[in-house]
Amino acid sequence: MKLLLTSGGVNNKTIHNALVDMLGKPIADCNALCIPTAMYGHPWVGPGVKAWEFISGKEENPMVNLGWKSVGVLELTALPSIDEKHWIPLVQETDVLLVSGGDALYLCHWMRLSGLADLLPTLNLVYVGMSAGSMVMAPKIGEYFVGWTPPSGGDETLGMVDFSIFPHLDHEMLPGNNMAAAEKWAAEMQGPSYAIDDQTAIKVYDGEIEILSEGSWKLFTP
Repeated sequence: MKLLLTSGGVNNKTIHNALVDMLGKPIADCNALCIPTAMYGHPWVGPGVKAWEFISGKEENPMVNLGWKSVGVLELTALPSIDEKHWIPLVQETDVLLVSGGDALYLCHWMRLSGLADLLPTLNLVYVGMSAGSMVMAPKIGEYFVGWTPPSGGDETLGMVDFSIFPHLDHEMLPGNNMAAAEKWAAEMQGPSYAIDDQTAIKVYDGEIEILSEGSWKLFTP
């Protein structure tokens, strides 16, 4: 599995070119599945219009509307109630997963409960995360980002990478997400962590990490 962990989607040429390179073929030849689940757990988003905008490609952050050959919806909250034969082959055959922002702990909970978390390491596809969809790959998200509380408590996530992510650095709609806040957040993390703005993404493939940026970012080390 190849990871493209973004803050604000595939919204500049550098990130776009990296995505095409990771896919190994044009976007127009690729089948995608979008995962809106994280949205439902976030109080600013929730079910309704924002989820529809993501699924339909109507939102401002480029993900679903990049020109895929086909786009399907993989709703994680539904998967535990249906037979695995109805969804696992679908995931195994897709080229890319497009995972929305929202609440990272809610997304993590349903990734585990649905079985997708166990399946992910076996997949030969590109995983494109946005905000919470990227943060969920980290070992933990930090108290700063805890919203929805999982049954087990805590801020632990999937741990498929060894670093954590502070997204939307210096975003005009999120004045609290400034560098001072990122530094305070990073001081509480136990491993390396990145603060990235919406013009930045982190590519992870075969254990190699590459920063793709036309904006601002900073690496914090313990």
